[in-house]
Amino acid sequence: MKKTTIIPIASGKGGAGKSFLTANLAIALAQMGHPTIAVDLDLGGSNLYSFLGLKNHFPGIGDFLKARIADLPELLVPTGTANLKFLAGDGRTPFLANIPYAQKIRLISHIIKLPGEYILLDLGAGSSFNTLDFFRLSPHGFIITTTEYPSIMNMMSFLKYFILRVIEGNFSKNQKIRELLYLHYNQSMANKQTSIESLTSEVLSIDNEVAEKILELCRRYRPRVVFNRGEHPDEMRIAKNINTSLKNILSLKADYFGFIFEDSCVRESIRKRIPLMSSYRESLAAENISKIARRIVKFWDHQIENSDELVYNQALSDYNGTKIR
Repeated sequence: MKKTTIIPIASGKGGAGKSFLTANLAIALAQMGHPTIAVDLDLGGSNLYSFLGLKNHFPGIGDFLKARIADLPELLVPTGTANLKFLAGDGRTPFLANIPYAQKIRLISHIIKLPGEYILLDLGAGSSFNTLDFFRLSPHGFIITTTEYPSIMNMMSFLKYFILRVIEGNFSKNQKIRELLYLHYNQSMANKQTSIESLTSEVLSIDNEVAEKILELCRRYRPRVVFNRGEHPDEMRIAKNINTSLKNILSLKADYFGFIFEDSCVRESIRKRIPLMSSYRESLAAENISKIARRIVKFWDHQIENSDELVYNQALSDYNGTKIR
């Protein structure tokens, strides 16, 4: 069997289209012949089943955490799409938004052993520690945003807390580093001292090796950005500003994996609770998602230089094509 690729999918705030993307991207990968599992990890707000066109009556992660079922594979259910299985969240077991650390570690240890080629994780919106820790399951987690300023700022805040959480997890026994991190957790994005470079400079006065390790961690994590509900390819130009902010503030680089156009078929599929990729395969948004799936298969383990320009050119081609007219 091919190696397992875990793809956490997050958003800085609700409403960006995270569950919609998770469901339809999972279907797209399955339609390409790849055994795929869609996992609802939005504990406290599980609704991935709706985007897959399923009922909310399956036992899931809530039952696993309450030890009613011992193994996650027992909870996998068919979806009606060949090669795609679904792992429900906490629909039948409420109040699991803040699971204890030991339960989280147990859950993660079982998720990484699920029998799929691609495992897509629909994470909770925002920047809770649990969401950040699930996002850490891959160095290339997806983050979905619109091109509107508030959504971009929410994405940047998420990535700020994410990289701080990564650093904290690697130096949990270093009290001085933890104290510095606490100060940075509580600074706004507008504050220059929130930059990883300034944090590294402060750490450098304490421990040279730790400072270098922080920079290594920043180089290891390279998130994948998807823009949703776009109206014109020129909205992609915001990627230049994002790249500058990521570099100067968070010492991160990102790859851009897709631009999904605003499409009435998306609203229709959500209203009818029918997956876009199943019933509206000829729509523009479905084509956009299929291209993201193909990029995953082809480029997942690679850095993509000038990825913002590549996605822009593809979006421009779509815009100038017959379907958007």
